[in-house]
Amino acid sequence: MGLFSSKKSIVGAVLMVVGTLAYLPGVLSGTSELATYGLVLATALLTIGTYILGTSGDGRPV
Repeated sequence: MGLFSSKKSIVGAVLMVVGTLAYLPGVLSGTSELATYGLVLATALLTIGTYILGTSGDGRPV
């Protein structure tokens, strides 16, 4: 059974990629306050994606 063998794991991986890319506007210098607030959304997406991917397999998640 591979890492991307279920739909749940693919959704988790996609959320992790989107969450990581969402950090870019907030970490660039000279960004607006709205982009800084976007970091909260990026953190939530990355955390949820990590959780989904980590719990998608059989056995005990580490």
